[in-house]
Amino acid sequence: MSLSAARARALLARMSGRRVIVVGDVMLDQFLWGRVARISPEAPVPVVEIASETFHLGGAANVAANVRALGGEAVVSGIVGDDPGAARVRAALGEAGIQDALTVVAGRPTTVKTRIIAHHQQVVRADREASGEVDGAVERALLASIRDALPSAGAVILSDYHKGVVTPGLVRAVTALARRRGVPVLVDPKVAHFALYRRVALVTPNQPEAEQASGVKIRDEAGLHAAGERILRRLRCDAVLVTRGEQGMALFEPGRRPLQIPTAAREVFDVTGAGDTVIATIALARCARATLPDAARLANLAAGVVVGKVGTATATPDEVMAAAQRAV
Repeated sequence: MSLSAARARALLARMSGRRVIVVGDVMLDQFLWGRVARISPEAPVPVVEIASETFHLGGAANVAANVRALGGEAVVSGIVGDDPGAARVRAALGEAGIQDALTVVAGRPTTVKTRIIAHHQQVVRADREASGEVDGAVERALLASIRDALPSAGAVILSDYHKGVVTPGLVRAVTALARRRGVPVLVDPKVAHFALYRRVALVTPNQPEAEQASGVKIRDEAGLHAAGERILRRLRCDAVLVTRGEQGMALFEPGRRPLQIPTAAREVFDVTGAGDTVIATIALARCARATLPDAARLANLAAGVVVGKVGTATATPDEVMAAAQRAV
């Protein structure tokens, strides 16, 4: 059963003003836009003539931006360096109305991903980052910021890009704090950290991550079901949502039949940040007391909006409503 336009509208209205804490790897996405006019004489590579440059919040900061775009309130806890990238991140958070609970780590660069785009196609990406785990002092500073924000939050998102913020100690402490307050913890995971996510409310692996985490190749519906069920058993979590690109999503909950949700995308230009949109939408919807199936269906609509845009993007309630009306 699909999500009706009326139910989508009511749910989006209830999501307005709900507060979500986003914990994880904060990044800055830099886009250099241009055109290819020739091939370099130095090597067989295109020469891109840059016409413009834009910056967007990335990683955990993009999750928070998606929460804000959908009408929610967001607090972001993560790390930045003491550098120009950090200044751009903090300025963008302020412009978006996102509460800045970042910790500065001197001597460590702010993660910056630079993408060169020509004729609406990504030509190359260059990353500047340090991905070693943060130390105990930084963990404690992050935890203090989360503890301060938790009383007013309806959900916590762990946005794990394996860049050093989501450590075993931090995950244990955050999940314990949230559990005591009855606040669900949702995780956008990395396979290397799967053992950390036991007993959380939701994990949202994409299909390759689900295959790696479960050890099951997903070639058909039987494989999909086996992978989802194995992750449920391994993590003993409340639910698993496998995102599958053009094949939509599959939701697994203990004791229930898997729910397959066909993609809502009409055109796919760029999948950058689509996972951020999915988990932000589900977290806000759960804050608004949506059922998990309805939250997943709404997230599918929001992701369909985002992949139709070029670059790191978000979806607004009006855009999600338009997608819901088209889907009927």
